[in-house]
Amino acid sequence: MAFEPEQARQQELRNMLAHDCGSCHGLTLKGGLGPSLLPDALLNKPEQFLVQTILEGRKGTAMPPWKPFITEQEAVWLVQKLLK
Repeated sequence: MAFEPEQARQQELRNMLAHDCGSCHGLTLKGGLGPSLLPDALLNKPEQFLVQTILEGRKGTAMPPWKPFITEQEAVWLVQKLLK
């Protein structure tokens, strides 16, 4: 069975995606300072690569590491939501 955060945490993660991620990736996640996070843009990216990008950030870019704020399981959950 796939990991599902508690409902309250799911809402926190969705808010983080909309506001924190959206501040660079665009409020509709179509891209901005950061690239698009829409499913078609992520299609050829391995899920583990996306999880590691969330957790570790990307050196030399504006993408910060989020591992102080999010667990690996939560990052997997977010990636799965982004890919739908």
